[in-house]
Amino acid sequence: MQQTEDFRAECDCLAKIVADRGEDIFQRPTLFNSWTISDIIGHLHMFNVAARLTLEDDQKFADFFAPVAAGLKQGESMLETQYVWLDGLEGVKLFDAWRNGCQVTADLYARTDPRRRIKWAGPDMSARSSITARQMETWAHGQEIFDCLGVTRPDTDRIKNIAHLGVQTFGWAFINRQLPVPEPAPHVVLTGPSGAVWEWNEPREDNRVSGQAVEFGQVVTQTRNIADTSLVASGDVAERWMAIAQCFAGAPVEPPAAGQRYAASN
Repeated sequence: MQQTEDFRAECDCLAKIVADRGEDIFQRPTLFNSWTISDIIGHLHMFNVAARLTLEDDQKFADFFAPVAAGLKQGESMLETQYVWLDGLEGVKLFDAWRNGCQVTADLYARTDPRRRIKWAGPDMSARSSITARQMETWAHGQEIFDCLGVTRPDTDRIKNIAHLGVQTFGWAFINRQLPVPEPAPHVVLTGPSGAVWEWNEPREDNRVSGQAVEFGQVVTQTRNIADTSLVASGDVAERWMAIAQCFAGAPVEPPAAGQRYAASN
């Protein structure tokens, strides 16, 4: 399935800007809750391993996630649960483990039926959705590292996978906040890096989100506030969605304030 190769390419894109920069770079804080680059790589590595475990055996995934869920329930942060799991692995050694693990994860999913149902922290999902989620998280957390290093990412049309996930989670953004889901879902019209134009949902001039696919991806993954993009949200439903859009699982998270997330100047 193409999503597997898109995940692999996303990992390679991120790895290229981090490799060979030395040990000190991994302790550099980003604008995402002051997580360091090492924290971000550790998070990606941990859940790539989880994605592999859930393919191997439901119980292996359950055993992995149980202490994470227990820690979160007791008030620990995601980073605190992550530190326990990583057991001191950090910096260059962690980066190498993540980079090698990306290839192993991609290879395993390439041999898996895309329709196979697998366990996850939330509802079960298809293998195709699982590897798409791994691409999304790599791209979203990768944005924090690109921003931190002041590097412009060479985005490609594989962003369409993330845009599609963003559109598909329209209802989730409201349900997750215990809000009624408004109808109909907005018409979404996005332009990819190649110039290709992609559309979702029924055409509506008064209920539409339009603009660049990369910026839409940034908003639904909460790496940018819509005010910091050129996206146009037309109509009440579209505006309310873009104010709370969240294409990832977990408790409701507020998007960054306008101007809070940006690329560093070199």
